[in-house]
Amino acid sequence: MRNKLEFLRKYDKKIQLVNNDEINDKMIPSEWYKIFIEEDSQNRIRKVLSIWEKYFAVELSNTIAYLTENLVEVDLVKSMGKYSILYSIKTLNGGISFYQGGNPEEQFNNPKLEKVWSDFPNSIRRFYEKIHNGFYYYASESMGLVPIESVTFFDDYEWGIIEDLGEPIQIDLKTTFGFFLSGAGGYVAIDYNNNIATVWFSNDKPEYNVDFWSVVDEWIVFGLED
Repeated sequence: MRNKLEFLRKYDKKIQLVNNDEINDKMIPSEWYKIFIEEDSQNRIRKVLSIWEKYFAVELSNTIAYLTENLVEVDLVKSMGKYSILYSIKTLNGGISFYQGGNPEEQFNNPKLEKVWSDFPNSIRRFYEKIHNGFYYYASESMGLVPIESVTFFDDYEWGIIEDLGEPIQIDLKTTFGFFLSGAGGYVAIDYNNNIATVWFSNDKPEYNVDFWSVVDEWIVFGLED
């Protein structure tokens, strides 16, 4: 546990592993509380995965399958008063990768997104409100669905790639938000005006009209395996 905490604090000096007798049950979902007062680590894993299966068995089937085979531990962690779940996951080379899943009951901290939240597909809102406020590689907050506060509003940025494309883009930057961040200039975004999902690159041609969850599922597993 000490080695794990040392690694975590390379990226967040204030993060703490929370013991089950230290949990503030008023700040986390009731399902989380039941999980983390459980003494047996395998039971905690099974209960966490049951939440994924309950809400996203279809859309994230490959992610769930990988977690089922390779999730070795789940911990409740806290930083700056906020709780989240830390996933310790085996990679293909036998190492351990840490992913973080935010608290779905956290305060909505993205005013531009909040104004139009109800316009997004129900499945996206369901993930953030029922499973996690983002699920991503801990060290970089990428290769996953970013937390609400980090969702990218496309009109806030100058995208040099647009000039290089030499053709009109098929999304409206004023109604497009990026929910998945690859960490290498790739986004999976939704234009809520027409619910078009786009794989958007900062340095390459975008891919329009993709299936949002198919891409997210594939990219999450790619990151988990690495």
